[in-house]
Amino acid sequence: MTVSTDAAPARTRTGLMVMVLGGLSAVSPFAIDMYAPGFPEIVTSFGTSRTAVQLSLTACLAGLAVGQVLLGPVSDAMGRRRLLLAGSGLFGALSLVCACAPSIAVFDVARLLQGIAGGAGIVIGRAVVSDRFTGTHAARRLTTLSVIGSTAPVLAPVAGGLLLGVGSWRLVFVALAVTGLLLLAAIWAWVPESLPAARRRTGGLPAVLAAMGRLLRRRVMVGHLLVMGCALAALFAYITGSPFVFENLYGLSPTGYGLVFATNAVGTVVTGTVFGRLAGRVRLNLLLTVGVAVTVVSLVTLVTLLAVGISTFPTTWACLFGLTSGFGLVLPASTTIILAVGSDAPGAASGMLGGAQFVLGAAAAPLPGVLGDTTAMSTAVVVLGCVLLSATALLTLARPWQGHGEPAVGPS
Repeated sequence: MTVSTDAAPARTRTGLMVMVLGGLSAVSPFAIDMYAPGFPEIVTSFGTSRTAVQLSLTACLAGLAVGQVLLGPVSDAMGRRRLLLAGSGLFGALSLVCACAPSIAVFDVARLLQGIAGGAGIVIGRAVVSDRFTGTHAARRLTTLSVIGSTAPVLAPVAGGLLLGVGSWRLVFVALAVTGLLLLAAIWAWVPESLPAARRRTGGLPAVLAAMGRLLRRRVMVGHLLVMGCALAALFAYITGSPFVFENLYGLSPTGYGLVFATNAVGTVVTGTVFGRLAGRVRLNLLLTVGVAVTVVSLVTLVTLLAVGISTFPTTWACLFGLTSGFGLVLPASTTIILAVGSDAPGAASGMLGGAQFVLGAAAAPLPGVLGDTTAMSTAVVVLGCVLLSATALLTLARPWQGHGEPAVGPS
């Protein structure tokens, strides 16, 4: 009877903890996309150029990459809870600095630092899951974080547009500041320390760098990092190129494009949910291979159709829906495998995972328009190139048939 009585509160505490970690995984995507509808107003407010305002987005992405690469390994030495609390508190404070920024220079610097602080929640949240869970239990909870992280970019512009309807762009950052403080309180209440002192790494920065070096000497780790990073690069290229394709080429309104984007994002969420149900019954490497294959087939089909002169709204939409649906399998599968392969240094593994995602994603984002106009073909070719690189890394380095990162047989 005692075990039964204690089990329900334990499940409740675990559920609350995962919800908080999900909030941490969503707040940075909100910080990236929520203020996008206010770009024209920000240009006018600061009396600056579009490029300077767009640089604030690049600064945030760079901060997210740097924050994850650095803070993940640091958490292996210092523990998780203190860094989560500090990251959420600083995220809230820097959001207020953005809201009150007197110039574009201050705004851009604050965005960079805000990204670093927000990176703590993403990278350490994954490490907490690795500390507390293994095997299929870890896979399912990482899938939950992935689904939340994939849904956030869809909701963020909508939420930003609603706030802009009642106030200025500065109100968006006030809302982000409040969110950061609420997450700070939630971490304090529901996220205990998950890495005991006995399991922490000692030796400071040299030990952190050594741990990352050891992981990077593993072919399988590098392979899966490239599988994930190149897949996310494809997704960023799709995000930056698709508005021009659907609005300029196919004549959709911004609202119509929002519907297309949201529908494609639903594909990611649905396949992510399917992954969560299949994890433990189907091999992770098989699910990853299927996801990569779906992205490649979708983009080969799209480029072939465009090359023979078939450029229609339904066919382009269907192929890009295939891309986002395949990504819904790639993201949770590769995340779970990377953390399993790097389980001896989960913070370092999570940090490199986040760094690969945002560095390669930021590099790919401007490529659809690098030669001039952003067209359906230029977008499709860039996205195809990224998914082919992902597939190449899968076959030559990750080698899914070898079964790396699979959960142990039996209860986790």
